Amino acid sequence: MPGEVNGTNIPGIKNGSKYAYEDVERIARSVLGRVKSRPHIGIICGSGLGGLADMLKDVEIIEYADIEGFPVSTGSGLDHEEVPGHAGRLVFGTLKGRQVVLMQGRAHLYEGYDVHKIILPVRVMKLMGVKILFVTNAAGGINQDFNVGDIMIIKDHFNMPGFAAVNPLVGPNDDRFGPRFPPASQCYSSRLRKIAKSVAERLEMNDFIRDGVYCFLGGPSFETVTECRFLKVAGVDATGMSTVPEVLVANHCGIEVCGITLITNKCVMEYDSTQVANHEEVLETGQKRAKDMQNLIGEIVAELGD
Repeated sequence: MPGEVNGTNIPGIKNGSKYAYEDVERIARSVLGRVKSRPHIGIICGSGLGGLADMLKDVEIIEYADIEGFPVSTGSGLDHEEVPGHAGRLVFGTLKGRQVVLMQGRAHLYEGYDVHKIILPVRVMKLMGVKILFVTNAAGGINQDFNVGDIMIIKDHFNMPGFAAVNPLVGPNDDRFGPRFPPASQCYSSRLRKIAKSVAERLEMNDFIRDGVYCFLGGPSFETVTECRFLKVAGVDATGMSTVPEVLVANHCGIEVCGITLITNKCVMEYDSTQVANHEEVLETGQKRAKDMQNLIGEIVAELGD
């Protein structure tokens, strides 16, 4: 059934298998056939950014459950926007004069989805014509100089599950998506990072704008003290439970990526600390910083021109 965890309604695709190029192409054609928009910019909306849809003009909406093969979030994700009556949806429209498509809600590994299903929306966006992707998330601060509410522009990532081959590129490669062994050292566009920093300065956000490394962990449990200390030694600045699978696939198929993290809590670094990470703090911080996140993304899009 559509939206079933780990399930699929694409004929011939078994649970856990990669989606063939022809399957993704068919889904993309089907989606484009239902909207007038022809987006060149994609935005995966993490915590605090779902309201960006309110800034769009000429809005068109398609529910994930109505798209062949799309994973539907269970609503338990840190990056899932709590939209009443919606487990997730694609929102098409124009933002600052540019045609965009927003993902409100995303699926996560810890919900039981296979990694190949999590990244399906990114490949669909690629075949719909998306050339630039903004990926946002909520994360815990490993860097103790970061404060709750800071916004971090991602310069690199640490794919911890990838050490155990949990990578969306595992399996047979189709060169029509991208090369067998893609470099990952430039996943996050230096051009877009430069624009983001310039826009943040113009918007007088320098007091809470950071630059750093994001680590992807599988979840759903928050990190132990030892794990946090390990990540700090490894050079990680913030850690969360999303983003990297989507970025790896976007990079693989030639989409230019800008990653932005909202620091929603400080990771516990001391064994005797009584502090604990909690989901409520994440949601509260996301709500407080929502307007700044939305303005930053909107103005970066405006800077991109035609």
